[in-house]
Amino acid sequence: MFKVLKNGLKKYKDRRVSGNLKRYYTTQGEVPISADVVVIGGGIAGCNTLYQLTKRGVNAVLLERAKVTSGTTWHTAGLVWSLRPSDLEVKLLQDSRNVYNSLEKETGEYAGWINNGGLFISRNEARTQEYLRLHTMGKAMGIPSEVLSPTDAQKVFPILDPSAFEMALYSPQDGTVDPSMSCNALLKESKKNGGKVYEECAILDIHYSHNLLGNKEVTGVHTDKGFIKTKCVVNCAGAWGPRVARFAGIPALPLVPFKHAYVVSEGIPEIRNAPNLRDHDVNLYIKIQGESCHIGGYENNPLILDQLPDNLQFHLYDLNWDVFNVHMESAASLCPTLANIGVKSTVCGPESFTPDHKPLLGEDPNLFGLYHNCGYNSSGMMFSAGCGIQLAEWIIKGRPNYNMFTFDIRRFTPSQMSRAHWAREASFESYVKNYSIVFPNDEPLAGRDTSHDALHQELVEDGAIMQVQQYDWGGAHDYPRNQDTKYEDILKGEYTFGFSKHFDIIKKEALAARNSAALFNLSYYGKFYLTGPDAQRTADLAFTANLSKRTDGWSRS
Repeated sequence: MFKVLKNGLKKYKDRRVSGNLKRYYTTQGEVPISADVVVIGGGIAGCNTLYQLTKRGVNAVLLERAKVTSGTTWHTAGLVWSLRPSDLEVKLLQDSRNVYNSLEKETGEYAGWINNGGLFISRNEARTQEYLRLHTMGKAMGIPSEVLSPTDAQKVFPILDPSAFEMALYSPQDGTVDPSMSCNALLKESKKNGGKVYEECAILDIHYSHNLLGNKEVTGVHTDKGFIKTKCVVNCAGAWGPRVARFAGIPALPLVPFKHAYVVSEGIPEIRNAPNLRDHDVNLYIKIQGESCHIGGYENNPLILDQLPDNLQFHLYDLNWDVFNVHMESAASLCPTLANIGVKSTVCGPESFTPDHKPLLGEDPNLFGLYHNCGYNSSGMMFSAGCGIQLAEWIIKGRPNYNMFTFDIRRFTPSQMSRAHWAREASFESYVKNYSIVFPNDEPLAGRDTSHDALHQELVEDGAIMQVQQYDWGGAHDYPRNQDTKYEDILKGEYTFGFSKHFDIIKKEALAARNSAALFNLSYYGKFYLTGPDAQRTADLAFTANLSKRTDGWSRS
């Protein structure tokens, strides 16, 4: 395979997939003078948002500066999984599958959903434990899955080498979605429900005013096709989300675009109808498309896109083989047949990642009426349909049906939002660890030591370790690789689903706190200053303790 790869390849270049579909949805002429909601961005997130809003009777308009799917959506692999390490994510994925399943019935046309199943590969004991936990969670939430031996896994995916791994987890509800077909179906239904879609419509500004309390509120959107009066705007611009935010006076979003790639193999008849595959231990995925494999993954040295042009549409970058070849080697080790199969095309485009590997959803804390729905960490196809349901409820009722805190953009503090370097470092690690095992006590290493409390220097002088000096992200970016890697061995002691290997130290600290004394630094806690005639009543409503009963000047809640 590698000789074929290096001897010149065909590449998807300006593959205008959406242009080949029936365009049921494009509205001609000037934009309307008003709308309940204006959705900015015609990718999968924007299409799902418009679909859910119009389904609920909302007068909504979608604006796309180029063509629908033209930014990131058109080249996505479109994988949809069922099992994740979080119950919220599992529920959102269930909702997404239900949406994609129902589109064909609603539209009367094929909407791009293929239910070919998914296979997770484990090469070590820790990964096996993670998969068994996913299997158990699936049982509790009604998601079927089956634990397979390597031999049984080979029966499902014929080109696997059973000696290359320990076990597999088969998830029959997984599949793929064609991005262009699904967007087309979503917009067809949206238009039927009264929605409007304007392509080639550039945003010039987002207008806002100040209310009586001094808070900013959205008042309208200025486009090159006219002004739309509205009190609600949804930022679904994906990797361009920070630019849309700046139109509204929001200086930054914690979102960083990266180059992400996959290659498309020549035909392999044995894999037709096989499930899609994830080999998390080597950061590899294989999507089945007819008789071809789409091979991709998440490397340790991804390339950040410092400049993302506004007019980047249906565009791909040249593939950097020095970065990507690790995935080809991993694929060949798992499926030896691939070593003799050629590659017919390459795909390398922008994908956006966030510091904590979660999307940015919900109302902006600095501007009432501005909602975000972006930053999907290369999982937009699988999550955006479920998130679209929650966002529609959020906009209409003021809150989602699920507890969406881990996706809510307000989880980031104002100081975090303003630190571009922190967002860059943390998002880099988020990309690198995309397929890492999610251990209960796992902590990020990038972006640390960005703010100090009053006791910081005293603790450092007393020997406290606040960060891994010059954390190197695998020696791949910005920093030289560390020569002293003892910290890696220490951290491995925490990477477990059982008791930490440093439990004796933890035990001593706990006993010291119980039997003598300990000082806990709580200065990092959030702080609220309540003033005014209703301060006491508000505190009693907001906090669990009855603060009015305290007479010693302080209380705990």
